[in-house]
Amino acid sequence: MRHGVRLGVDPGDARIGVARCDPSGMIATPVETVRRGKGDLRRLAQLVRSEDAVEVVMGLPRSLSGGEGPAAAKTRALADRLATRIAPVPVRLVDERLTTVSAEAMLRDQRKGASRRAVIDQAAAVIILQHALDAERATGRPPGEVVGLSDTETQPDSQPDNEEPHD
Repeated sequence: MRHGVRLGVDPGDARIGVARCDPSGMIATPVETVRRGKGDLRRLAQLVRSEDAVEVVMGLPRSLSGGEGPAAAKTRALADRLATRIAPVPVRLVDERLTTVSAEAMLRDQRKGASRRAVIDQAAAVIILQHALDAERATGRPPGEVVGLSDTETQPDSQPDNEEPHD
């Protein structure tokens, strides 16, 4: 298991749930919910710096069959923009199927309204990150795909290069 704090990110249209793990990568805990819109990438980058994160693990929404639709395309675009902003810290995309459903089930009777939705986003980020940590512990390899690399470079243990982004 690699050492270092990782941030888990559950991107949504209205809010972004954020979680972190301890440096040993054992347990994920909620951090905050970032409102989508102006300043959201800036806030995520601040969290990467303040938590001294070595990696960001972002949930990629897929259909139950494993396909990618419009939500996945939005997530990939957000991941690309974030990766450019926080380089050389890598951003990894991991399958997030049913994480929000799981988070809602865990929190069903605890809160109501907007505060409940914000907590659900954080809980979904915790689930995404915890699954990634558990997968790495089980396989010995980082999970998911690194954002910004060509298909030939997306091996699970690849590291991103430090090239300047091309706009």
